[in-house]
Amino acid sequence: MDKLATLWIFVRKHKYLITFVAFVVIVGFLDENSIVRRMGYANEISRLNSEIEKYRVEYEDNTERLNELAVDSGAIERIAREKYLMKKPNEDIYVFEEDIEE
Repeated sequence: MDKLATLWIFVRKHKYLITFVAFVVIVGFLDENSIVRRMGYANEISRLNSEIEKYRVEYEDNTERLNELAVDSGAIERIAREKYLMKKPNEDIYVFEEDIEE
């Protein structure tokens, strides 16, 4: 009985501290909208925004190439030669690879 009374006195004396700690544990870790999950969501949002920016730049480059193809008739041949290594029938192609230093 003495231990129970001591525990009750401790709880009555520190009731606000116990309530605050329980609140922090519930909101910080156990809740559906916990701080840990919010930090994970913020990281995912920043990753997705960088991916959106990457695709936006790629879209702009592709749009520029498409406009170039529509305007310039020699652009089709140039792109076919550079990107797809196509050649004319009586022509030889030499591809030089640059050494990448690490």
